[in-house]
Amino acid sequence: MSRTNTYQRLERLEKLTAMLKAEGVLTTAYLAETFGISERTLFRDIAILRQRGLPIDADKGRGGGIRLHRNWGLGRLQLESQEMIDILLSLTIAERMNSTLFMGNIASIKHKLMASFSTQQKAAIGQLRQRIHIGDAAQPNLLAAYHTSLAEQKVQTNPLELSSLQHAFLFTQRVEIGYKSIKGEQTQRVIEPHYLYLSYPVWYVLAWDELRQDFRIFRCDRLLYASLLVEPFRLKPLSDFTSVLTQHNVVTL
Repeated sequence: MSRTNTYQRLERLEKLTAMLKAEGVLTTAYLAETFGISERTLFRDIAILRQRGLPIDADKGRGGGIRLHRNWGLGRLQLESQEMIDILLSLTIAERMNSTLFMGNIASIKHKLMASFSTQQKAAIGQLRQRIHIGDAAQPNLLAAYHTSLAEQKVQTNPLELSSLQHAFLFTQRVEIGYKSIKGEQTQRVIEPHYLYLSYPVWYVLAWDELRQDFRIFRCDRLLYASLLVEPFRLKPLSDFTSVLTQHNVVTL
């Protein structure tokens, strides 16, 4: 086969692959006419694509159809980095809550997600399970204030900005936040988010607060915004937060 014919076949195989991925059932007659080839040549091309691992179902004969196997695409889900972060955090939370129902494949899923991150990122993610803590459910008086706070924030909070807090927590990066205290005072802070604590359904972030130069606990529903900063921080031991945990009546983690 000449170099020109080889190039033409490779180009045809690429186009055929794209058509099969984009369309449903295509007839052999239609495909042969589209590429200006005989049906015999078409089936030779299909054989090559099968050898490359593309699962193609083909019906020979008059009006025969060609399609990708109905299960093609399973396991080929493409995720954005923030989506992978969300899934990793969710899986870790499920682990910490000792959830067993429908969670038999957590380890396998985490290993596949981890393969998408760099070596440096993997090191940070490896500590994830030890940095998320689950406590008792929130008390009724806290729940009332919690729901009120969320209602106030529906207009102000940008979910895309708050995702920066997740990224900062996961990859130990500093983050600038706007925070509204229980008294309604608004401040701007730069924090290091070291640990997360859930008193269902209220989330807290245990952080080093550069404004106060001290350890602080922030209720996540009181965050007004969060903007990721490039500077990383070194993770502090949980014991450094003992006094602030006691002060806020948070159970021992």
